[in-house]
Parts: sequence; C-alpha cells; structure tokens
Amino acid sequence: MLKNFWGHLKTVTKHRFKVMIHCFKAGIYWQGLTHDLSKFTPTEFLMGIKYYQGTRSPNEGEREDVGYSTAWMHHKGRNKHHFEYWVDIRPTSRRYGPVEMPYKYLVEMFCDRVAASKVYKGKDYDDKAPLAYYIRGHARDMMHPSSADQLEELLTILSEKGEKEAFECVRRRLRDYKLNNKSK
Repeated sequence: MLKNFWGHLKTVTKHRFKVMIHCFKAGIYWQGLTHDLSKFTPTEFLMGIKYYQGTRSPNEGEREDVGYSTAWMHHKGRNKHHFEYWVDIRPTSRRYGPVEMPYKYLVEMFCDRVAASKVYKGKDYDDKAPLAYYIRGHARDMMHPSSADQLEELLTILSEKGEKEAFECVRRRLRDYKLNNKSK
C-alpha cells in the first residue's frame, strides 16, 4: 500500500506539473496552477492509492472492481476542463445533453490530454498519441459538436505539425475568443 501511495502521488504530481507547463504555454496561467487539485481530496486520492497501477488511470481499476468510479464522478463534477462537466438539461428538449464548453476550459482539456499521454506513454510518447487516444475513446460522441470539432482540430494540428505550432494556434484562438467575448 505504501508503494501505491508514493506511486500515485508521483504520477499525479508529474501529471499536474506537465499540465501546468502546457497551460503556461497556452496562456491560461491560473488554470495551470489550480489544475486537478481535487485529486488531493480524500474521495479521489484514497481511491487513487487503492487502484494505482502506474500504466493507466486508477479510475479504470475501480470501475472494473465495483462497476463505477467514485473518484471519477467526484472529479468530473468539480473540474470544468472535462467535457463530462458540461452536461445539462437543454431548455428546448428538456433532456440531458452536452453543452458547448467555454474555450478556456477546452484549452485546459487539450493541455490535460497531451500531458496524460506523455505521463502514461512515457518514452513511447509522440505527438500523434493524444489524437489516437481521443479517437479510440469515443469522446466525440458525448461532447457538444462544436467543442468536439475544436478539440479534434487542435489534436490534429499537434499530430501533424507538432507542439510548437499547436500551442501557437491555441494562444491565437484564445486571444480571439477573449476579444470576442469581453461583454460576457
């Protein structure tokens, strides 16, 4: 259990640091500093220790064991960079469905996905990995179409042109988003 504690702490810390670096590159500094702090709450951290494996999310282990992940349900409800946070009852249909993510959270999600790929793939990481994971995971099916299109486009730029070009695009679009949404 002590091995799991240190392993999980190391993984979470390494991931948060990588996300922070990416968020700084993107120009969302506060989000970089506060990213995934809920992972240190007892609900998330204790499950992370219990199901730590080092090669994938502990949430997957908890799901396999009990059929769902309490840590994930806690996490997605507190972290706006997860598309699952952005589900609400739509006024017209009166049914639950995805709503469009504000761009700054979509950018943090991009940073999160790149960092997670780097942490879990290790030396096998390349810039194609985050897009491949996104496609394999079927997230597009559960996201608002506009948010899914934007994320996929950023991951494609990363995959085809590299990290420098991807973050230049992110910063440019974030600047445009802020200019166009000043009154909101």
